[in-house]
Amino acid sequence: MVRSLTMLALCQVGALSLWFSAAAIVPSLAAGFAIPPDQLAGLTTATQLGFVLGALASAAIGLPDRYDPRTVFAMSALVAAVANTALLLAPPDSVAAITSRAVIGAALAGCYPPGMKIAVGWSIAHRSLIVSLLVAALTMGTAAPHLLALIGGADWRPVVIATSLVGALSALGIFAVSLGPHHKSADRFNPGAILYAWRNRAVRAAYFGYFGHMWELYGYWAWVATFAAIAATNAGHADPVRFGSLIAFIAITLGALACIPAGWLAVSRGKAPVARAVLLASGSSAILAGLTFPAPLAVFAAVLILWGIVVIPDSAQFSALVADAAPPEMAGSLLTLQNAIGFAVSAVTVQLVPHIAAHAGWPVAMAILAIGPAAGALLVGGSTARPS
Repeated sequence: MVRSLTMLALCQVGALSLWFSAAAIVPSLAAGFAIPPDQLAGLTTATQLGFVLGALASAAIGLPDRYDPRTVFAMSALVAAVANTALLLAPPDSVAAITSRAVIGAALAGCYPPGMKIAVGWSIAHRSLIVSLLVAALTMGTAAPHLLALIGGADWRPVVIATSLVGALSALGIFAVSLGPHHKSADRFNPGAILYAWRNRAVRAAYFGYFGHMWELYGYWAWVATFAAIAATNAGHADPVRFGSLIAFIAITLGALACIPAGWLAVSRGKAPVARAVLLASGSSAILAGLTFPAPLAVFAAVLILWGIVVIPDSAQFSALVADAAPPEMAGSLLTLQNAIGFAVSAVTVQLVPHIAAHAGWPVAMAILAIGPAAGALLVGGSTARPS
């Protein structure tokens, strides 16, 4: 189990690094091509929407439940790795570049949910911890491009090349992962899986909590480097782009590490209470970030890092809650549907943040992300799942 889950986590890091390869280099792209950051939001939004379409199609045909999730993962990671190289060939605000990001998103719908399906098949008693480890891997995949951007400085091309190579290696590595004792496949597509998400109270509550979480998460992840870079520019920092990459890498990495103790705590205290507490903490951090944007740079950077720590650990608990309440043969489809709707919500905020900033300022744009966690904390209270 340990070997398979470790390899699964490494493959998720590699594949999901493709997701945020564009977001990590937005400050460099904006400077290099003289394009305002809000015009580059389409790169991340296209990835989100591509994921939504890919996930909906996957859920509709029961892809992660009917076929070997390792094969689905490998084929999807290869497609995403190839599509990622388009940024080397097309201007970042072109139709070709945005289309390539949509293809990446659609392909990664064949990586993250099937990876989750593999993970939940390994244990029931410690499911919250196992899924937390996988979400930690996802988060490290998000942080990796920021580290590459930090190392590479203003040259964004090495980030694109490195993430494409890592994504391709993940497609090969997934075949070293075994399926767990609780893994179960479906013989055919069951359209009832989609209706089940609404009829089952525990699944429905976990979905709503997750949607509130997603309102905030990618709005933060997509723009944290830009938040920090703009604050650094205002403070007269010598290299605001590198400073933004540094803060983003630290914040997202610490968030990945925070998933592990949150998973342990959920085993004994229950997934829904832990998720609710984290939602309240992250929503409060969003408001605090808005308030401290004019503060000294060190203070604002510390708040951004705190926000990064608490913005992600609840994600695994929502997925584990769905897996607990789902019949094993429907788990993959229900998790994929959860992801699809959640990422549709996140696409709204990724695009919304820079437009709000342009009209009302960056502090308001940050604080408005707190709406999702506040709503999610109320709605996840409907979960009836017991501690794992």
